[in-house]
Amino acid sequence: MIVDYIDEHKQEYGVESICRVLTAHGCKIAPSTYYDACTRRRQPSNRQIRDTELKPEIARVHRENYSVYGARKVWLQCHREGIEVARCTVERLMRELGLEGARRGKRKRTTFADPQADRPDDLVQRQFCPDAPNVLWIADFTYVSTWSGWVYVAFVIDANARRIVGWRTSTSMTSGLVLDAIEHAIWTRKREGIDDLSGLIHHHDRGSQYTFLAFTDRLVEAGIDASIGATGNSYDNALAETINGLYKTELIKPQGPWRTVDQVEVATLEWVDWFNHRRLYEHCGDLPPAEFEALYYRHHGTQLVAEFSHQ
Repeated sequence: MIVDYIDEHKQEYGVESICRVLTAHGCKIAPSTYYDACTRRRQPSNRQIRDTELKPEIARVHRENYSVYGARKVWLQCHREGIEVARCTVERLMRELGLEGARRGKRKRTTFADPQADRPDDLVQRQFCPDAPNVLWIADFTYVSTWSGWVYVAFVIDANARRIVGWRTSTSMTSGLVLDAIEHAIWTRKREGIDDLSGLIHHHDRGSQYTFLAFTDRLVEAGIDASIGATGNSYDNALAETINGLYKTELIKPQGPWRTVDQVEVATLEWVDWFNHRRLYEHCGDLPPAEFEALYYRHHGTQLVAEFSHQ
């Protein structure tokens, strides 16, 4: 308090004069003591120095991951990059920087059942955690509002690592969209040397787009078994709902408004690449899906389709 008092009045009376008066009235302080205190006060603490170093790194990690990471994932990514920092420190600095993770919203229904169509059985029974890749693929599509109309985005997800193996965009909600997405998924696996997908289960909801003859014929041709949720509610395709929700929360809502289908397609391409190869996913032990999948292949030394275990 004495130092603050001198700071407040030194322009008017001078440091030496104030110190002399204070000392005469029983509050002993020398000018050198005041100047030493000012020097110590101006020097940042070790914590302040470390905070100054960490803040740009934390802001960069948050920004480079679509600004969707909360403190836990920012902390994990920092450690992956060799930046040693405590989680509580990341939480504190993110609060100071005004950074936070993305928050999920509600989903609009996009698929509608055709009551006249024949539907396959539910081969999954809400068990979305197979022990190997190419055992269970989950499919669904969602929507994006643009200035030029609705854009629909279909995804095919390998349930083992939650990796997006196929996706497509379209301005119409037709069977061609989901057919293109499954073609993309089959092409992705062929590019990786996996030609035999027999025994693989392709699970989707009760939407009419997935019961169209050309789509079901393509699954048969590829040796893929079709599966449709039995009850028709969101729990039957919960994994696809989760991926759609992440897509909307992490990309579509923060970066809108969207103008054209081309703009959505390019942004989706970049997001899928990030999601598969860099996004830390808790189901995968906080590894990116592609990295988690690669670990399976290295451990087992094979890319054969495993038998799906019904529970």
